[in-house]
Parts: sequence; structure tokens; C-alpha cells
Amino acid sequence: MATKLKSTNSISINAPIELAWQALTDPALIKQYLFGTTVTSDWKLGSAITYTGEWEGKSYEDKGQIMDVIPFKHLHTTYWSGMSGKADEPQNYVNVYYDIERDGDGTLVTVTQDGIENEEGVEHMNKNWGTVLQEMKKVLEGLK
Repeated sequence: MATKLKSTNSISINAPIELAWQALTDPALIKQYLFGTTVTSDWKLGSAITYTGEWEGKSYEDKGQIMDVIPFKHLHTTYWSGMSGKADEPQNYVNVYYDIERDGDGTLVTVTQDGIENEEGVEHMNKNWGTVLQEMKKVLEGLK
């Protein structure tokens, strides 16, 4: 997995760090902010993670692996999407890093994705992750 370009997006959420961590690892919460995606994993180091759903009328099953877990702080996964048009081979997986930290009474959530091939891809991922984080914020601030 070559590190090419990367996208980094952060958002401050008025919710406790425990709830932010739950939003990263609870499939019911993930589904609420990640475009209706069903995520399956046991969240243990080395375990598989799958993402299934429908996007623009097409079913998909994306996948990856849990690479690092530090509860309430850091989650690192790999990710491959069939919609990328690339073969399901190790060099076509990207890394996604989720970092959470206290931010006053709330939590700062940062998502970094590497393996992006060009600036257009960076812009696309910045938009996607920006939307995901805004939706996460709405969900979490509605729960507290």
C-alpha cells in the first residue's frame, strides 16, 4: 500500500469521547451517518471489516482489515471498494485513520485517508469525509 496523497478532515463534536468512539465502532450508529452502510466487524486487531449497502442504485460490498485499535483514541483500518474499478489486491487498499481526542467539553474527530492518486481524488475524499463528519456530528449531538 503505497502512500500517495492524503485527505485529512476534522470536526469538533459536542459529545463525550466515549460516544464518539461508539460512533466509530457501533454498526447501528455508523449506519446513521455513513450513507446507510451496514458495517460488520468484531473490531479486533487483524479482523475483517465489511461495508455493504446501495449507492446510486447499485449494491456494493467493500472491505478492509482492522490494523490498529486504541479504544477511545485511535482506529486504523484498510479499505477497498469495488467501485474503485481496481482489483481486490493489497496494493489497491487505502489506509483510513480515525483519531479522537478531548476538545473542551466535546470531542475532536479526525479522519485521514491515504493512497489517493491525484488532487482531484483528494478533493473528492475531502468532500466525502466532510459530509460523513457533518452527519456524525448531527447524530451524536442529537443523542447526548
